[in-house]
Amino acid sequence: MEPMPATEKAAGARRTRLTPAREAELYGVVVELLREVGYEALTMPAVATRSRSSTATLYRQWGGKPGLVLAALKHHQPPPDVFNVDTGTLGGDLREIARQVTSGAPAEHELMAGLSHAALGDPELAQTMREQLTVPAQEALEEVLRRAVDRGEIPADTPARPYCAHLLIAFSVIIPVMEGRPADQGDVLNFVDAVMLPALRQPAS
Repeated sequence: MEPMPATEKAAGARRTRLTPAREAELYGVVVELLREVGYEALTMPAVATRSRSSTATLYRQWGGKPGLVLAALKHHQPPPDVFNVDTGTLGGDLREIARQVTSGAPAEHELMAGLSHAALGDPELAQTMREQLTVPAQEALEEVLRRAVDRGEIPADTPARPYCAHLLIAFSVIIPVMEGRPADQGDVLNFVDAVMLPALRQPAS
């Protein structure tokens, strides 16, 4: 955690209330910087400069970088429709999700990448990441799989079912790491057809 200057510690005793619009603006700046530089390189002065505020204000409101990042992450709302699809077939649903993941979710992948290393040593940050970034995707994708089971497209006991969201999210995140480029639509569509659909159609042995 960054040390707070003495003058800012004194100012911290006089906490002022920010408007919801101003808080939302500050949280947006924090999320932008997390995507750009990651948690470790993010600094309170950088947030203050980009948000046109003072470091004293930031420390008064959030105490330091950990508190500010947690508040910004809890305020952050992922794109609502990425996993919420219903084409009538499992293959159609997964392919549409793949298209949306590559067109509408790269910023979320950048945010997860920017936070992942810090989350390994910070249980509260890790829990907030799960609640805000991964659990909504898991729940929506599970609904897609439930409908596929009801239609008889996949067996209810397929061993791949619990790992479907993990696979799709991890694939999109790991391509930039391993190949030095963002995952494109063809990558994810091929992954759906070659790996996910065959795995989901297999019953428990």
